[in-house]
Amino acid sequence: MGVHDRIRDFWDRDAATYDRSPAHALSDPVEAAAWRAVLRRHLPGEGLAVLDAGAGTGAVSLLLAELGHQVTALDLSPAMLDRARAKGRGFEMEFRVGRADEPPPGPFDAVVERNMLWTNPDPRATLAAWRAVVRDGGRLLLLEGLHRRDAPGRARDLAAGAVRRALGVPPDHHGSYDREVLERLPLAGASSPGPLLEAVRAAGWRRVTIERLRDVEWARRLAAHPVLGPLESVPLFALGAEA
Repeated sequence: MGVHDRIRDFWDRDAATYDRSPAHALSDPVEAAAWRAVLRRHLPGEGLAVLDAGAGTGAVSLLLAELGHQVTALDLSPAMLDRARAKGRGFEMEFRVGRADEPPPGPFDAVVERNMLWTNPDPRATLAAWRAVVRDGGRLLLLEGLHRRDAPGRARDLAAGAVRRALGVPPDHHGSYDREVLERLPLAGASSPGPLLEAVRAAGWRRVTIERLRDVEWARRLAAHPVLGPLESVPLFALGAEA
C-alpha cells in the first residue's frame, strides 16, 4: 500500500473522532471568530474562487463560505469530506475527493490550507500544483503550527497524554501515524517555518509573508483546560504568498 493510501485510510478512520476537538471543528465561537479575522486580513473582499486544500471536515471551508467566497473543498479522505458536505448544507460549495497535488483545474483566486502540508509527502510539488491552478496575482494562504517531534516536544506530548487520561479527556485523534509514514513526510515535526518557506519559494510563489497568529492562540487557551491548555499550546502562523 502506497503512502497516499495509508494517509487516506488514517483520515477515513479519524473522521469519526476528528470533530470532537473544538480546535479541529472550530466549534468554539471565540476561536472561530479569530480564524475569521485571519481569513479577512489575507483574503479581503467577497466572491473569490477559493480552493480549500485538505479541507477535512470543512471548518475553514465553512468560514470562507460565510465570508462570501466560492469554495471548492478538496480532501483525500472521502469520510472526512462526507462530514464537510453534511455541515455545508445551505452554502453553495463544491466538494472534490482527491490528492492535494492533483487539484481541480480552476482557475482559482486563492488556495488555502490548514494543518495539511505537514502530512504531505512532497510539499514542494503540491505547492507547485497549486500555483498552476491559481490566476496570476492570486493568493496562497497556509495556516500551520509547529508540532515538534524532538525530545522536548515528545516530553510535552507524554505529559499532555497523562493529563488527558487523568481528566478523562479523550484524545483528539483515533491514533497516530506509524513511523514509516512519518519518515515520508518532510515537514512533520518541523521546529521552524523555514523549510515550509523554502518549499513555497521553490514552487514559484513570491512576495512571501508570515505572521504569528497570537489571536488564535489566545482564543484557544481561553477554551482549554487550565492544565492541559499550556501543555498542548503550539505556535500558530499564517504564511501568505502571491502567484
